[in-house]
Amino acid sequence: MLVPLVVAGLLAGCDRQTPADTQPQSSASASASDAPAAPAGGGEVFNGTLDISSRGAALPDFTFTDPSGKKLRTLDLKGKPVLINLWATWCGPCVLEMPTLDALAAAKAGKLTVLTVSQDLDQAAAVDAFFKGRKLTHLAPWLDPDNALSQHYGTGVLPTTVLYDAQGREVWRMIGSHDWAGPRTDAMLADTLR
Repeated sequence: MLVPLVVAGLLAGCDRQTPADTQPQSSASASASDAPAAPAGGGEVFNGTLDISSRGAALPDFTFTDPSGKKLRTLDLKGKPVLINLWATWCGPCVLEMPTLDALAAAKAGKLTVLTVSQDLDQAAAVDAFFKGRKLTHLAPWLDPDNALSQHYGTGVLPTTVLYDAQGREVWRMIGSHDWAGPRTDAMLADTLR
């Protein structure tokens, strides 16, 4: 009985409290074809949990940078719905869902801002190489080297993705990985993207 529980825990997402050196490492220079293929229809790989317990919470005020030093303040994003994704290059489920986030950003361009914020500690070059190697053209590699956003959300799991409406109020959180290009996503976004 213990084995299924351990396996389920491993598939749910990356445990943020486990030391980084025990996490599986992803090659930042791998090509897009090296990314694991998601099973048709989602399957067991995408098994995040939708959480609405913080619905209505205000968009936090954080400033992030990209590898070139460009800055972005979260509060400047109010006025359009925002999907904030916390991820890391060493997190297998994060790496798996990244192409689906890129596809979502392309499909919802002009209606939804998809913000991916790396929780890699002082790894700007690795994050930049990850994005370039996988040709993620609809996303930007934002960095949170102090893990301030991860601490703010406090889920202890990567990936964690949070949707805010145009007024900057939280709608829901997806804790764990999700197929952002799959049919369930449109239903989850429908009320917010009217």
